[in-house]
Amino acid sequence: MKLDDLYSELTLKTGAKLVLVVLDGVGDIATTAQNEMTPLEAAATPNLDALVRQGCAQGRMTPVAPGITPGSGPGHLALFGYDPIETQVGRGVIEALGLGIELGAGDVAARANFCTLGARGIVTDRRAGRIETPVCEELCALLSKKIKKLGDTEVLIKAGKGHRFVVVFRGKGLEGPLTDADPHREGLPIPAIQPVDAASAKAKKTAKLAAEFYSKALPLLAKKAPANGFLMRGIAHQPEIPLFEQRYGLKPACLAVYPMYKGLAQLVGMTKIEGPETIGQQFEKYLSEHGNYDFFFIHYKYTDMHGEDGNFEAKKRAIEDFDAALPILLRKKPDVLAITGDHSTPCFMKSHSWHPQPVLLHSACSGSDKLERFSETGANLGSLGLFEAKFLMRHMQAHARMFDKFGA
Repeated sequence: MKLDDLYSELTLKTGAKLVLVVLDGVGDIATTAQNEMTPLEAAATPNLDALVRQGCAQGRMTPVAPGITPGSGPGHLALFGYDPIETQVGRGVIEALGLGIELGAGDVAARANFCTLGARGIVTDRRAGRIETPVCEELCALLSKKIKKLGDTEVLIKAGKGHRFVVVFRGKGLEGPLTDADPHREGLPIPAIQPVDAASAKAKKTAKLAAEFYSKALPLLAKKAPANGFLMRGIAHQPEIPLFEQRYGLKPACLAVYPMYKGLAQLVGMTKIEGPETIGQQFEKYLSEHGNYDFFFIHYKYTDMHGEDGNFEAKKRAIEDFDAALPILLRKKPDVLAITGDHSTPCFMKSHSWHPQPVLLHSACSGSDKLERFSETGANLGSLGLFEAKFLMRHMQAHARMFDKFGA
């Protein structure tokens, strides 16, 4: 019997409320430059501290496997209980769904962002100085007006937040995945797009279309500095994935601000609750929707954003802003509350990393690890130990007493 089949066989309907709060990229590493502290350890978090002292279990999670650095997609799919190695989804698909684009058979989506190109096409800033959303919308409108079709293939372009946007190729005989048109660091040119499966005629056709799109779009942006270029990655079609409610017997909802995380939630069948823009508003919306769903995924972006910028103080402040809003959520404390990250984003590295992220679990069954704070150091001592992120949902279900006894 497969392990997932066993979990399904043991699952009970209890009416419990479960909440997963993801502080994106919250995990960090202590360095001499940071006074041997992480942002989570340096932040003033009186509300988290009080929650910990009420009784919590802590631990750390390997996001994928030892030494593997995850993207946001694999990191979140693991938190939702899907094996991130077996369930691979292109970032473009996730972003497109998050922006409300309905993908059909034959659609290939790319997650894109405007960048700054210097002499000889060298990428000098992968995020174009983090241009504001209205600028991104204006540039996307320009591209959409000038590039509607490539041969018999329709091209859809939709702006996201900040420097981010989505490109969808809609036509016959298309397929992903393709390699990224992104060097993933400054100082290099945009690499040519290639099919991951060199034997796939559909992927070869799609790669040629993507190259043609670049040849038409880059001249239109040439004088639009700092956003005079763009990068594309996660170029793929949508796979079939078992729905969250089928796996866990829980009616799920998503409260996220950024399209990618809405897309990840939609991919597994969560209802996107639109409107909130701040973490306080997200928590207020949780209160108003409390009776309509069994499971809430609440996403907070800014810890990751400041980690990628290498801004220790800003990441610390983002944690403190989250902590200040936490009492709103606790007005209707769920039966099980998990607070964690989808991965670590150390300020020292200015990127995602493989370091296990800390996790806090609060429920009537969590007991107490007798720790004073939620931090990487404390999590190392916690009773949850070190486990794979794909098992977090099973821990949450167990703490909600959703599993019958196994065997006699």
